[in-house]
Amino acid sequence: MNTPVNLEEVPAVPIGFTAADFKSSYKPIWCPGCGDFTVLSSVTKALAIVGIAPKDCAVVSGIGCSSRIPAYTTCYGFHGVHGRSLAAATGLKVARPDLQVLVAGGDGDGYSIGGNHFLHACRRNVDMTYLVMDNHVYGMTKGQPSPTTEPDWDSKLSPGGTGLRVFNPSVVALASGANFVARAFAGDLHGTADIIARAMKHPGFSFVEILSPCVTFRPEQRDWRKLVHPAEVLTTDDPARAARRLMKDDGLNIGVLYAGDRIPYPASVRSPKCSVADLEAEFAL
Repeated sequence: MNTPVNLEEVPAVPIGFTAADFKSSYKPIWCPGCGDFTVLSSVTKALAIVGIAPKDCAVVSGIGCSSRIPAYTTCYGFHGVHGRSLAAATGLKVARPDLQVLVAGGDGDGYSIGGNHFLHACRRNVDMTYLVMDNHVYGMTKGQPSPTTEPDWDSKLSPGGTGLRVFNPSVVALASGANFVARAFAGDLHGTADIIARAMKHPGFSFVEILSPCVTFRPEQRDWRKLVHPAEVLTTDDPARAARRLMKDDGLNIGVLYAGDRIPYPASVRSPKCSVADLEAEFAL
């Protein structure tokens, strides 16, 4: 099918909650000017747009600057180990399908040590949303090249560049079976919030790459504000058509690329075979 998918319109006015209801009392400790500040604001705004209560949402993360996000929301939070956020989130969603599960991470956490989990989370198509704040560098550990770092990026830790081909997360997500693939820019608070809300409302595994500048180790990324541009093509539900677009993508197109119709796993929720008390009794000493 080559016909565009008409996504359900996201309400412009939050229903019942505001972004402030999802912000915790903890003050973020990112570097001044970090794109993750705006991503956090976009996340809380998106949660308000979707209209769920904080108690009905869980935010799961791994390790890295972006993975601090669970502490800065009033939702349930789980700060896991490096690269394992999707594994933890998958188990949580399958066990508690009533929860809205949001996963936050970075390009190092998600595409390097967590790369295998990324592939299989897309393949399993569990109904959750994965937000990756991509700044093409390991910010928390002082500027090492990440899987999405340009091969000729020169730095003290990689003189002359790595010479390695960059990892293309959108292509991998689509090929592995993600049911929703989009890209946003941290500098566009409202646009990013809208895309995140659409991702959360779409059934199945939703992947949103968010270009989030690291002004400390990649100050040149401030220019992204001038370079990003809305995608010139409509959203499609045809993976082959989406793949052809992605192979010509410059990495700076913003918008929803693909919205598929795969049935999420599991297709139905079965009744539990035993109670929590039964499980606890089995492990009693």
